[in-house]
Amino acid sequence: MTSFQQHILAVNGIELSVWVAGPEQGRPVWLLHGFPECWHSWRHQVPALAAAGFRVFVPEMRGYGRSSAPQAIADYDLLTLCADIQQAMEAFGHERVCMVGHDWGAPVAWHLALLEPQRVAALVTMSVPFAGRPKRPASEIMRQVHGGHFNYILYFQEPGVAEAELDADIDTSLRLFMGNIEALLQPKPADSRLFDGVTIPDSLPSWCPEEDFQVYRQAFVGRGFRPALNWYRNFERNWQRTEFLAQARVIQPTLFLLGDRDPVGVLEAHTLKRMPDRVADLEQHVLQGCGHWIQSERAQQVNHRLLDFLHRRFL
Repeated sequence: MTSFQQHILAVNGIELSVWVAGPEQGRPVWLLHGFPECWHSWRHQVPALAAAGFRVFVPEMRGYGRSSAPQAIADYDLLTLCADIQQAMEAFGHERVCMVGHDWGAPVAWHLALLEPQRVAALVTMSVPFAGRPKRPASEIMRQVHGGHFNYILYFQEPGVAEAELDADIDTSLRLFMGNIEALLQPKPADSRLFDGVTIPDSLPSWCPEEDFQVYRQAFVGRGFRPALNWYRNFERNWQRTEFLAQARVIQPTLFLLGDRDPVGVLEAHTLKRMPDRVADLEQHVLQGCGHWIQSERAQQVNHRLLDFLHRRFL
């Protein structure tokens, strides 16, 4: 059984909880989780990485679990989220790391690669591609494309609305995201709520047994979904603050993994096509029969791809 140490770091004006495993002299690999998950979403990767000799660092991202959860929306923009990890790397004395991110952890990882071209020596992202800074804020584009019908990201924008629905029953909300994420894309009127017309699974998906589900839910008990939703409420601020990165390219060796049944692949089809123009050294793999929760749904395949990449490109 893998042994973990929990570190509570004072960084960037918050407390950041980081779980650490693996040999002390191992090359550092950071694993950044997304929404609405927690550090435990990497439970299948940590033992494999530690056994292969890597030192693994798994933060509870700002707004989740034991880490601080500021209330201000502006406290969750991308550069602030990156600064949490940058200062944590400083605290651990890291000079050369591999950065891995899934879902919302992927944009943080992409931008850390841009901001830290020397320290981030290799990059692995899952589910969310990158094609550079858009010409307009993503939320503005979404309003133009989806203004006439429901879009869950636009629904998340109004403070107090989505969290009231999600916080009413945390277990039901997590079962929806984990077991029927495709329902978020089904057509319905623009003034709908998230759960309107949606079937909530009666049981958990096979990749998330009850004991694991309880770890996920603890990331939200007592604080609700507002801090996590605030990540979605910074598209305009992110766009404004990243102007200096508009022409930047990802130069590190990069592995990108996507499930063929991941609805993000449909939403980001244009970005996927453009990604090779902005990522200089890119390897891509599509995992068959796999949805959005890729590192849990196809843990062995992800571990194989991840370790193969690390042994070849993170030397």
